[in-house]
Amino acid sequence: MSGSRERILGRVRAALADVPPGEAPEDVLVPRDYSSAHDRGETIALLVDRLEDYKALVHRTPAGESAEVVARALAGRGVRRVAAPDDAPEDWFAECDTDVARAGGLDPAGLDGVDGVVTGCAAAIAETGTIVLDAGFAQGRRALTLIPDYHLCVVRADQIVTGVPQALPRLDPGRPLTWISGPSATSDIELDRVEGVHGPRTLEVVIVE
Repeated sequence: MSGSRERILGRVRAALADVPPGEAPEDVLVPRDYSSAHDRGETIALLVDRLEDYKALVHRTPAGESAEVVARALAGRGVRRVAAPDDAPEDWFAECDTDVARAGGLDPAGLDGVDGVVTGCAAAIAETGTIVLDAGFAQGRRALTLIPDYHLCVVRADQIVTGVPQALPRLDPGRPLTWISGPSATSDIELDRVEGVHGPRTLEVVIVE
């Protein structure tokens, strides 16, 4: 065992020396009186600003026109066949000429064969421009949003929160979480941006108000 490890563990043991036997973390109230959000203006506008900063394509639409916006977005990308979770609302595709493949019947090779994917989300965080999926309603399994190169995400206005502290209670901790902040991207050794390494190169978001 290294000296550094011994020193670190020694400090942990010293800090815990006065903890009564049998006491659990939940037995001690931790003050959380710090600010959980910042006043940065209108929430939806802030989310749009952050998403666009991440190079995502964003549309805002009234609920009655969302199907038309989805259809126009898919047509604009030249999407002829799209995957969707089994429980994704039929209304999303009411105006589409696109072939919609329900993802329950698609293996990874099948997902690789579609032109894109359409899902919902569990929450969208305005301050960070992050969309979170927890495999709940209209979101599907994780592979669904990692394999296709194009992801269109439908976000309801009531799913948008200001910050991470407001998003966490909306998520199911028992499910795998996917946090999406714009299209997949990384930088190579010369710091040149490379998109599409770990997921879709194009993220398009339809915010339904």
